Amino acid sequence: MRTTVGIIGAGPAGLLLARLLHNAGIASVVLESRDRAYVEQRQRAGILEQGTVDVLRAAGAGERMDREGLRHDGIELRYDRKRHRVDFPALTGGRSVMVYAQTEVCKDLIALQLKDGGPLLFEAEALAVEGADGDSPRIRFRHEGREDVLECDYVVGCDGFWGVARKAIPEELTRVFERTYPFGWLGILADVPPSHDELVYARHDRGFALLSMRSPSVSRLYLQVPEGTDAESWSDEEIWDELERRFETDDDWRLERGPITQKSVTPMRSYVHEPMRHGRLFLAGDAAHIVPPTGAKGLNLAVGDVVTFARALTHRRDTGSDELLDAYSETCLRRVWQAERFSYDMTTLLHRAPESTGFEDRLQMARLERIAGSRAAETDLAEGYTGFPFE
Repeated sequence: MRTTVGIIGAGPAGLLLARLLHNAGIASVVLESRDRAYVEQRQRAGILEQGTVDVLRAAGAGERMDREGLRHDGIELRYDRKRHRVDFPALTGGRSVMVYAQTEVCKDLIALQLKDGGPLLFEAEALAVEGADGDSPRIRFRHEGREDVLECDYVVGCDGFWGVARKAIPEELTRVFERTYPFGWLGILADVPPSHDELVYARHDRGFALLSMRSPSVSRLYLQVPEGTDAESWSDEEIWDELERRFETDDDWRLERGPITQKSVTPMRSYVHEPMRHGRLFLAGDAAHIVPPTGAKGLNLAVGDVVTFARALTHRRDTGSDELLDAYSETCLRRVWQAERFSYDMTTLLHRAPESTGFEDRLQMARLERIAGSRAAETDLAEGYTGFPFE
């Protein structure tokens, strides 16, 4: 097999890149190790920045998102039993976010790819990327019980942290920056309408809590728990009781309870691999960087990466210049590090670390009061949450 761009991974990054390349008239092949059902059902992100929404619309993948997604014009911060709403459009010149689950983004992009895009091979396990520093990189993969080779002009690794693409970059050329956090998120899906019409981020002495949603009838909620917690060690009643404590306010707001259909624990870490390019191999999404979920940046960073690559490759085709391809890593990393900074700030603002003292508690409260009382500080949060520009 031969193509212009070999894409490893059919998550939202790989699928969107295939769509962008198709619309630009550039051939690609997508290899995905899992089956279609798995890709369309794995629960991940649910918040799309303004830029991501705009890209999906422009790519022809926004029809169902606009029909079924939930536009949100703000978030609510809770602390010390107080409530403060951050108004995104008023602070950012009209920007907002969209609640639309990653599962739905993948379903939409898969349908488009199978309808009129290039080959999308499920259960095609990438085994290695070879020749990345030459003119004809190759992806060795296994599909339908036999090994094959995909010859490419370029390879884009959208295969996540555990994928093979990053391993093709020589260790002596790489720098890794990472931080692990001593807590995780116990997340639940519940068949109950959300108790608030926007996301609620709560800072509490017992730990962080987040009220989110997947639809008008399905709630998504999270509790900060110690690192290594087993989700099944919490009963449904204990989860609801703890959520109620952490969301408490001085008014008559109430948390609605319902049947919990799914529980899981998400570890918290920050990770950046530099560079994001080696020869004709380009990394995108979790293959190159991971952020704690507090800032809702993971999926959106991946979108920024593939938009940057698609623009750079189109520029090369139209002008013959490698300038934008050569600048890919530097361009992406500027946005990545701003997102890492924002996610770290949100995480340390709202979570109580095991070693926290009264001093750290007071600093968190001071930071929250600053956001609530300063338009400049509030604007910084709103700009970061709704998304940094795609360069």
